[in-house]
Amino acid sequence: MSKTILIVDDSASVRQVVSMTLKAAGHTVIEACDGLDGLKKLEGQKVNLIVSDVNMPNMDGLTFVKEVKSNPAHQFTPVLMLTTESDSSLKERGKEVGAKAWLVKPFRPDILLAAVAKLA
Repeated sequence: MSKTILIVDDSASVRQVVSMTLKAAGHTVIEACDGLDGLKKLEGQKVNLIVSDVNMPNMDGLTFVKEVKSNPAHQFTPVLMLTTESDSSLKERGKEVGAKAWLVKPFRPDILLAAVAKLA
């Protein structure tokens, strides 16, 4: 079943690879270049899953997740962090702000799709 997924990453190439992977699996994709852009793209939009980077300009991923979770319309939307960060204290902070899963780049498409299937 097709899901609508928001990808938030400042790297255009990462957004492109994630988007191609998700679209090939039949999902609808919305792209945002940072946390602020992600919040704008969420306005009035129903998404099944958010895939977000941690390190981004303007608004980092953890602040973005915190903002998303404070909005009643999106407080139950699952968030998958897709980042180069593997530090356990950052993962813990991610969990505290509401991230449901953490995937480290570079990622394998099959692992990303398995995570999406579980979360969305």
